[in-house]
Amino acid sequence: MTLPVIATTSFMLGLSGAMMPGPLLTLTISEAARRGMRAGPLLILGHALLEALLVALLLIGLADLVQRPLVFGIVGLCGGAMLLWMGGGMLYGLPSLTLDLSQTSTRKGLPPVISGGLVSLANPYFTLWWATVGIGYLTVTSDRGWQGGLVFYLFHILADLFWYCLVAFSVSRGRHLLTDRPYRILIGGCALFLLAFGSYFGFQGFLKLTAL
Repeated sequence: MTLPVIATTSFMLGLSGAMMPGPLLTLTISEAARRGMRAGPLLILGHALLEALLVALLLIGLADLVQRPLVFGIVGLCGGAMLLWMGGGMLYGLPSLTLDLSQTSTRKGLPPVISGGLVSLANPYFTLWWATVGIGYLTVTSDRGWQGGLVFYLFHILADLFWYCLVAFSVSRGRHLLTDRPYRILIGGCALFLLAFGSYFGFQGFLKLTAL
């Protein structure tokens, strides 16, 4: 993969994951109702610091391991299956999908930066994504060295920042910018991307295994 391709696909993967309802989205809506738009970037800062640590550990620990065809093949198949499962699930639930921006709370909690990291860490989906897709993507981009890993990380975080800032802005400005129809269109487009990229991911893993 070239660096521009890594940047584009990383952004789309990150956006596809960020847009699906989950604990961090719920927390963003709640915090934005109390703190305004600044809640979005503050929460993502905590999320980004956690993911920076994960990427650094993966790059250090996988530097030699990911070069083995067997490991590459297994990770590629697992990551591809995860992406296909995500994309299929998104399409299946599309007709009834809704973006609830009415979740508010007056309870004071931890600072947003800390909350963003802790909520992400406590989410089983977050762990599953990094154990399959995250490792798989870093495996595919390993031939680009640290530059590939850095571009992957930056554009992945940029996607999170874009989406959660948009949600926070919409909540703070009256919740009229994000309606269900455009949300479903965006989710549908992301689902098709995941299906296509998951197929590519899995096929690359299959080729590595059959070449053994």
